[in-house]
Amino acid sequence: MSDNDYMQQVMANQQRVEGDLRAKRAAPLAAPVVMAKRSRARLGGAAGALRQLDDDTGRFCEVSSDGASMTGDATAAALDVRITGWWRWRTVVVPPNAHVVHTRRGHSRPLHIGLGVSFRYNPAKDSFLVVPGTMQTIMINAYCICKELQGLLVQGYVQWIIQDFSTAYQKLDFTDVDDPMRVVNVQLREQAEAAIKDKVATMGIDEVLSDKQPIIEELTARLRSVAEGEGDSDTGLGLRIVTVQIKEAVVSSKQVWENLQKPFRAERARVARLAELAAETAIAERERIAERERETAQLAADAEIARLRDRAEAESYDRESAEAARRVQREQTTVREAAELRHQTALQAAELDKVRVAREAEVAAVRAREASAAARLTAEHELALAELHQAAANRQTEAELRFLEARQRVANDTSHASLQARLIEALPLIADKLPRPTELKAISIGQTGPHDGLASLIAGLAAVIETVKREPDTRS
Repeated sequence: MSDNDYMQQVMANQQRVEGDLRAKRAAPLAAPVVMAKRSRARLGGAAGALRQLDDDTGRFCEVSSDGASMTGDATAAALDVRITGWWRWRTVVVPPNAHVVHTRRGHSRPLHIGLGVSFRYNPAKDSFLVVPGTMQTIMINAYCICKELQGLLVQGYVQWIIQDFSTAYQKLDFTDVDDPMRVVNVQLREQAEAAIKDKVATMGIDEVLSDKQPIIEELTARLRSVAEGEGDSDTGLGLRIVTVQIKEAVVSSKQVWENLQKPFRAERARVARLAELAAETAIAERERIAERERETAQLAADAEIARLRDRAEAESYDRESAEAARRVQREQTTVREAAELRHQTALQAAELDKVRVAREAEVAAVRAREASAAARLTAEHELALAELHQAAANRQTEAELRFLEARQRVANDTSHASLQARLIEALPLIADKLPRPTELKAISIGQTGPHDGLASLIAGLAAVIETVKREPDTRS
């Protein structure tokens, strides 16, 4: 059941309806009659019930013979029953849609009984019972087992009213404090559920789901036999069944419910698929016709285009042929004119060649004469140039000889004393150029002065200079 979402939804809806009905049945309490002190009266009514009055609140409750409270006041809790007056001189005002029965001690029959009857009330010896006269609705949830041993939830409702209150108040229990009709509703609900279960047990699951009329008929017959009695006998409860309806029949098993739906779904799917195939076939046929018409129009258009293209190509070919013939004729004329022009040009070129050959012969003769003159001038120029070079070389030799001669004279004219003076001036430079001795050994033989070594050195250098002076004379 927890997996069946639809059944959960139905149950939730059923609970909401029951809550709404319960809220509508809840009526405000009657305004209490405030008394100065609490007094209690325990009196017996004609129906054998004892009622107790609370002077502070003005409410009544039924009590047992020993004074213990049994139930609350159904009249004050469920209906707008007003009790006016003071102490023993009171009046009970009953709403017009409520049944009332009024009994008094010492009377075997009720003083007042009927719908919306108000009366004077003496709490010392009177008792009364007020019951709603409006139509009652019983919500039914019957968990049944069908002939195929499958669980079903059958939901329905029964509406009933009190038809004969003089019989109903004696046979039914209306003493519930909060809801006087609660016990009666529970009893009728149990009867209805039993009748539904008995009927569903003899039916198949398809019959229950497809036709609920047999269940309604069976339930109506059983409830009327219980509530109204059979025929004109007085075995009924004084009630009248107004209507019996079956709202829902839900399969408890989700798998069974899906299996029951599969044939219809498959049939619907088949019909839908056949409709789709018919539509697709019609569309395909229409598409083929449209395609054929389109292809025919396209072929006609292509043929017209080809005919126009051939005509245009023929015209173009004619134009091209005429143009080609004109071009051939023009080329032949051009070739003929070019040949004549070339012939004339060849004749002119031959004459020009003759003139050119003659001119070239004259130019060659002039160039030969100019070449011989140039060769003669070149030879004369080279000869003169050689003579000039030879004269210059002779003059250079003579100048060198004169220079050597002058140099020799200068060397011959140099005195011995001048050479010694120049040698003395160059001694420091010569000394710097000479290698430095690491060891000096001097050997003196005989008695010589301190300047004898220097004099010997100078004499040696003078001899060297003299030798150098002789070498130029030898080379010359």
